[in-house]
Amino acid sequence: MKIIGITGKSGVGKTTLSNMLSSKLNCKTIDIDKIGHEAIRNSKIINELCLNFGEDILEKNGQVDRKKLGEIVFANKDKMKILENITWSYMEKRILEKLNEKQECIILEWALLPLSPYWNKCDMKILVVADNKVRKDRILERDNITSAYFDLRDNNSVDYSKFTADIVCDNSDAKNLENIIDSICEKI
Repeated sequence: MKIIGITGKSGVGKTTLSNMLSSKLNCKTIDIDKIGHEAIRNSKIINELCLNFGEDILEKNGQVDRKKLGEIVFANKDKMKILENITWSYMEKRILEKLNEKQECIILEWALLPLSPYWNKCDMKILVVADNKVRKDRILERDNITSAYFDLRDNNSVDYSKFTADIVCDNSDAKNLENIIDSICEKI
């Protein structure tokens, strides 16, 4: 099985690229961020999150309010580590389940992929970048968050300069995405 890793900051177009590439290659994508969202809906994890971060992180329906939790963990690296420790075993189990499905090629997509053990398992590593203003505009519209929350989240994102990627593609202009996909497919 060939594993393609796609990473980059929020708003660069990782999911769009992953979806287009998986369609072109007829392969499956594992969106690890969605697995993380799934993890914080697990009742055991919710209880542990409340023990560590307080019940103020809950919505009225008892589910975790991701924005409230984000305000806590993006402002404090130690608290982010606590969140990672609480959710990682669940996430890793789900990732392994998906990786064990018989596939010729699979795409792993996640902003934190270079920080995970899966980065080194990728046969091809793709870093997606985009102009900061473009990213911010995309995120403010998509996630319905404030500019201050975007900045808090963005200031605590991965420093991708510490990691080597096989391909760096600039997705500041979505019109170029087809050319980027074709270029990636040629290299595969």
